[in-house]
Amino acid sequence: MERVVQFTGPRRVEVADCEPAPLPPGHLRVRTRYSGISAGTELTAYRGSNPYLNRTWDARTRLFQEGGAQTGYPVVGWGYSEVGEVTEIAPDVAGLPGLPGVGDRVWGIWGHRSEGVVPAERMVGHRLPEGLDPLSGSFARVGAIALNAVLAAGIHLGERVAVFGQGVIGLLATRLAVLSGASVTGVDALDVRLREAARFGAQATLNPGTDAVAERIRELTGGAGADSAIEVSGAYPALHEALRSVAVGGRVVATGFYQGEGAGLRLGEEFHHNRVELVCSQIGGVPPALAGRWSVERLQQTFLDLAASGRVEPASLVSHRVPVEEAESAYRLLDERPADALQIVLEF
Repeated sequence: MERVVQFTGPRRVEVADCEPAPLPPGHLRVRTRYSGISAGTELTAYRGSNPYLNRTWDARTRLFQEGGAQTGYPVVGWGYSEVGEVTEIAPDVAGLPGLPGVGDRVWGIWGHRSEGVVPAERMVGHRLPEGLDPLSGSFARVGAIALNAVLAAGIHLGERVAVFGQGVIGLLATRLAVLSGASVTGVDALDVRLREAARFGAQATLNPGTDAVAERIRELTGGAGADSAIEVSGAYPALHEALRSVAVGGRVVATGFYQGEGAGLRLGEEFHHNRVELVCSQIGGVPPALAGRWSVERLQQTFLDLAASGRVEPASLVSHRVPVEEAESAYRLLDERPADALQIVLEF
């Protein structure tokens, strides 16, 4: 039997058994080893706040429409950070150039399920880099999200960058910004995460519960403010503070998944008077100026190469490895006690 994680309602999780799907032409079958939980996107489905649960996305107009939900409960097999082993390949794609073979360790997206049936074209080039442990490989997607935000910030050598939110993606963004030549200030309301930020290369750390963040960043930058800020937490007050923290004409990259109304975001203040540039970074595409050279696939491959070379150590962020049978407790921990967990990975 195949096991799959599903949300049956807000804050209700179960692990269901189902018959394995037959392997259609053009696909391969992967047995899952690790599947990382996204503490941002997935919790919106777990909590019931995800816009797809309340509105319908019109792909033609690229607008959300009122009057019905596009996705309803049960939400089955969410997850986008999987690593596993190829167990079967459809005969019509066997030998496809770049396609991993049976027994190869691979990374990709097939959700929180014990095995995935994945189109072959999505797995070309997805063999784990030589020497990279599978646990690090499960960070391909979240690492790409962080790298996308860093590229969107347009960081230059010697610039000063503030990263708001030091969860997994924020910590990876901190490390990647340091590798890009920036001096980073990490911001988070949890001191345990600020300690991780320092370990990942942040030169300064600030807690909005005890520090006047924008004022302190200006002190640290000789009064100018940060050249750019990356906001990862998805909290509107944090986005507002990021806008307050950058220099005149500075750039703020909003990469968090913001929910509901924008309480705490006041665009008539520093954003307006300091002519701040606010851009969105979302893993559906790369920064427009880089679209001729970069792709989402290149983001993922680049991050895995950085991990394989030891310049980024994502596996050190894993705080819990949880058997898939205990998935419900993993989501409850992330929802109720975020200070006690960082990256939770489901084991199959």
